[in-house]
Amino acid sequence: MVADLEATVLLTGETGTGKEILARALHASSKRSDRPLIKVNCAALPSTLIESELFGHEKGAFSGATSQRVGRFELADGGTLFLDEISEIPLELQAKLLQVLQDGEFERLGSSKTLKTDVRIIAATNRDLQRAIAEGRFRNDLFYRLAVFPIEVPPLRERRSDIRPLCAYFLGRHNVKHGKSVEEIPEATMAALESYDWPGNVRELENLIERGLILSPGKTLRLDAAALDQGTAGLSSTDSGKTRSRLAGIATLAEMERDHIAAILEECGWKVKGRGNAAERLGMHEATLRSRMKKLEIQRPGH
Repeated sequence: MVADLEATVLLTGETGTGKEILARALHASSKRSDRPLIKVNCAALPSTLIESELFGHEKGAFSGATSQRVGRFELADGGTLFLDEISEIPLELQAKLLQVLQDGEFERLGSSKTLKTDVRIIAATNRDLQRAIAEGRFRNDLFYRLAVFPIEVPPLRERRSDIRPLCAYFLGRHNVKHGKSVEEIPEATMAALESYDWPGNVRELENLIERGLILSPGKTLRLDAAALDQGTAGLSSTDSGKTRSRLAGIATLAEMERDHIAAILEECGWKVKGRGNAAERLGMHEATLRSRMKKLEIQRPGH
């Protein structure tokens, strides 16, 4: 609905939800798609350099300015400017940003010449801008200029139906990257992935899939049994307990892995080597299976 329009879009959501991907999709579906999409990560720049980065500067404008520099607003002319982490722009610079959003006019640092630019703005933040306004760290008028069409990108835990297709996408992507051929994710593992809260969102999911793919010797994705418990590292005992309690309603990944391995062993007559052995079915080396059995305390009934 908004991609093909000229409206300014404000993307909000937690870190790792895919706000930049959505910004690129908005640009690609717009009338400006044949023009550049220029990104500025406002959090990655020192406050003293953001103004020069956005608006450019003339030679001699400040110490170290040995040549003229074209700013991002000029580079994005006719296209889209993606201002990531917009909440990190210093308060004293927000008035100048508001002016260019309103009038399409600005001056380079060290110049009195007014330049014009035709830029569509897409901004993104993982901060609560209303709170920043209340604390005097963000201009109210700039917020309303940016939030013509706000889009909240929900965290992965609120769109669990995306996990399965995302896993398939990341498997394909990283198979190509690493020259691997992992094709399958055991249902027990998938159930754990779909039940986890994903504090790091899609970025955390991709990292976990890539790490598992690298460690998988066959065509079946093998994840470290403790992989989904890493989010509790570094937390206080209270917070850690809360995190684990969210997972307490389901079997842990280790429990699911134990049940899955035991079921395959049962089907294979508990054969770890030889024809039709469980290690082959599980896509792992015989020694790896024995190690997993020992770690997960899997024993043949009656032994």
